[in-house]
Amino acid sequence: MDCGAFTAQWVGRCPTCGEWNTLVEETTLGPLTRAVDELALGSIPMSLSSVDVAQAEAVPTGLDEFDRVLAGGLVPGSVTLLGGEPGIGKSTLLLQVLVARANAGQRVLLVSAEESAHQVRLRAERLGPLPPGLLILPVTDVGAVLNAVLASEPALLVVDSIQAVAVGPAVAGERRAGGVPGSITQVRECADQLVGLAKARGLATVLVGHVTKDGSLAGPRALEHMVDTVLSFEGDRHHAFRMLLAVKHRFGPTGELGLFEMGEHGLNRVDDPGRLLLGDRLTGVPGGTVLPALQGRRTLLVELQALVTTPGQAQPKRSVVGLDAGRLAMTLAVLARHVGTPVLGLDVFASVAGGVRVSEPGADLAVALAVASAARGVALPADLVSFGEIGLAGEVRQVDGLPRRVEEAARLGFTRAVVPASTPDCPDVAIELVRVDTVAQAVARFRVGDPGRGWERTDGNTGQGSPPPDTIRR
Repeated sequence: MDCGAFTAQWVGRCPTCGEWNTLVEETTLGPLTRAVDELALGSIPMSLSSVDVAQAEAVPTGLDEFDRVLAGGLVPGSVTLLGGEPGIGKSTLLLQVLVARANAGQRVLLVSAEESAHQVRLRAERLGPLPPGLLILPVTDVGAVLNAVLASEPALLVVDSIQAVAVGPAVAGERRAGGVPGSITQVRECADQLVGLAKARGLATVLVGHVTKDGSLAGPRALEHMVDTVLSFEGDRHHAFRMLLAVKHRFGPTGELGLFEMGEHGLNRVDDPGRLLLGDRLTGVPGGTVLPALQGRRTLLVELQALVTTPGQAQPKRSVVGLDAGRLAMTLAVLARHVGTPVLGLDVFASVAGGVRVSEPGADLAVALAVASAARGVALPADLVSFGEIGLAGEVRQVDGLPRRVEEAARLGFTRAVVPASTPDCPDVAIELVRVDTVAQAVARFRVGDPGRGWERTDGNTGQGSPPPDTIRR
């Protein structure tokens, strides 16, 4: 209009100056559109050989385990999605990353869409002195986030969380999404704007995402395809052990695993996870065995525990913690059919100690030995580890990562490993490989599954006798 006023829709007469037919249509560019237009990224084709790969060099965050998973650190212009259960420590982990980057002399910005500035300050005081370069913006409007980034020009942006931010009220010329914060439309729209801003400004961005009951990231699956890196922060909130794993990473491998321990002053790195997970292990107890489990590129020695009791109700109970319930049911069926261990009519409890979750097929053999040991009431040798996949015919199949598994077991003092018969030799590792073709052979080797035989006592002797009461029912 001639007087400089504007309106969101067409009008014949200016509401400010009263003139008629002076309305002229113009487009009001938002901060994201202006930022992209200034750089004009991707508008001119170029030779692939002329692309400077130095611009994609990772910048260390200051947390060794975090940088280990990201193959060196965060790449400028990259967008990382961090998922995990509520209360697992996602906000604490990223706050430590922000403090470390700010202590290095960089300006960083935390968008706290779920907590107030006072709540964040109280939690941050556990980490020590707060650097002046750490900025906080407690808003939920993604437009305010874009404006704050253009004004402060941080080197790192953290949005906690993407489900809590939303597109604000509509203004002239700007696209707006409907729905409440956390809805599919809002999550995709906000992520799209933040990803565009990160690429345009070369800003390393980390988005915090919620997870569903089954542990997958909430919101549309397309959100994972929009970002460059997807990190999963796992663990049990009732245990101190935490694991950071890269599910997707466009700038490096996805096999690295970061290990942390929750302490009074935040998350601390774990140098020796095996000794931490097995530190409280009781030897000579029926139903307990050790599994060298592969978690990414690392091998974790975890204790599997099983308990078999007479059923307290008509339907036998199956309780699983840290294991795949479907594979446990298959293992019990194989034990009953091919080994003769009567466990189908009994209550079976199985768990992984320490709050670690193991879902790989290589845990089948260890689970079978633990259940057979618990059913017979006879302990497995304390220096024994086992791993291998069990088929429905009772055969034991080979799994990957043999050298890493046996090397870690030997380092922690284990001398024997029950492995599939097709396992190759490991001449450089001081550990005895006990090869078995079937799960029945493995159970018979240590005499833990057949009530009619003698069994190996915890003192190394063998003897005959009846099984402990309330453990076997024919």
